Amino acid sequence: MNKYRENQGEKGLTENQLREILWEILEGKNLKKVLIIPPDFTRQHSNAGFITNVLYHTLRSRGCQVDILLAQGTHEDISREQFLMMYGDIPYEIMIPHRWREDTVSIGTVPSSYVKEVTESLWSDELTVEVNKRVLDPSYDLILSVGQVVPHEVIGMANHSKNIFVGVGGHEMINKSHMIGAVLGLEQIMGKDYSAVRKVFDYALEHFLSQIPLLFVLTVTTASDNQIHTHGIYIGDERKVLEEAIAMSQKKNINFLDKSIKKCVVYLEPGEFKSTWVGNKAVYRTRMAMEDGGELLILAPGVNCFGEDSENDRIIRKYGYCGREKVLNLFQKELDLQENMGVAAHLIHGSSDGRFMITYAVQKITTQEIEAVGYRGTEYENAIQHYDVRTLKDGWNVMPDGEEIYFISNPALGLWISKERF
Repeated sequence: MNKYRENQGEKGLTENQLREILWEILEGKNLKKVLIIPPDFTRQHSNAGFITNVLYHTLRSRGCQVDILLAQGTHEDISREQFLMMYGDIPYEIMIPHRWREDTVSIGTVPSSYVKEVTESLWSDELTVEVNKRVLDPSYDLILSVGQVVPHEVIGMANHSKNIFVGVGGHEMINKSHMIGAVLGLEQIMGKDYSAVRKVFDYALEHFLSQIPLLFVLTVTTASDNQIHTHGIYIGDERKVLEEAIAMSQKKNINFLDKSIKKCVVYLEPGEFKSTWVGNKAVYRTRMAMEDGGELLILAPGVNCFGEDSENDRIIRKYGYCGREKVLNLFQKELDLQENMGVAAHLIHGSSDGRFMITYAVQKITTQEIEAVGYRGTEYENAIQHYDVRTLKDGWNVMPDGEEIYFISNPALGLWISKERF
């Protein structure tokens, strides 16, 4: 059963249109217990909050027990305030946080031969597939995986099985899948379907979760004037729903530029971006648009750490964003990188490899700390005085002094590519 609804217009689908299709998928089902797996606050523009709220209240009105397991991956826990902002009147107390180091069970292995095949021999380790134990709980009549399809640095296009194998996945699956993406290279993956990582997730879904009553609820969104616009909702248990969502996201979320960007200014909303672990979307999503020798200025008033996990933070501080070649060399001899492949991958993704300068403007962490991990640091107050986000528009801007910049108000919602680099 696959259901789609689309509107490519500026405003997208109405809330009533979204409610109608959600009611349709529940119609005629005698459900006693349902698990919903939506994203955390770092995906607040997915419109998963509204969708989850509709699903929750619809099911509860029919006497169904509803559990909510947050697909937070390695991210920090959502706060009560953030949960209220995103999920409305769903009780915060029923939300179940995912503990990626402790709450998972192994359900199978993606064989080395398959990994070697899809990576063209660049990676050959087998992958142990781990998921949160609740996904396997036979008492659930239905599991609803809710999330946004959007360009992604590790898998090409986010969501679908990624919401399961990373969002509520375990240590090895998260780490090794991210490392595969890093070894292959971001430029070969971003914005595309059928990446090596996606193929690994497809394999795991087909071989180990085919008997689970799992239904994907996927969105494609944009945001303007602080409003979420949902251009498509795709619901089903087949891969086709992902492919339809990807086609829409490639239209709405990939920005092809006629020329490279010499100076790019990216704003990280403080409630959404509190670490470089998440904030480095500013790097991932713009690097294919950046001019050699250019500068990426990241306005990051909320960033107060590097990794959202204390161990990840320690490793980032230890090695820094030192470039692909150096990280891969360090990986061969440093045990903490080998045991935390996701961090090694993150360090690779977060570097420009010397091609352009990355400057972080911060206020909750020192410029010295920023510079210690390999970036250029500057005071936020000084940067924001010159680049006032209240007056800048998304896209090309000419500053009063004649400087041309490209401004991005939220890097999580798109991918920017210079036509000459694609």
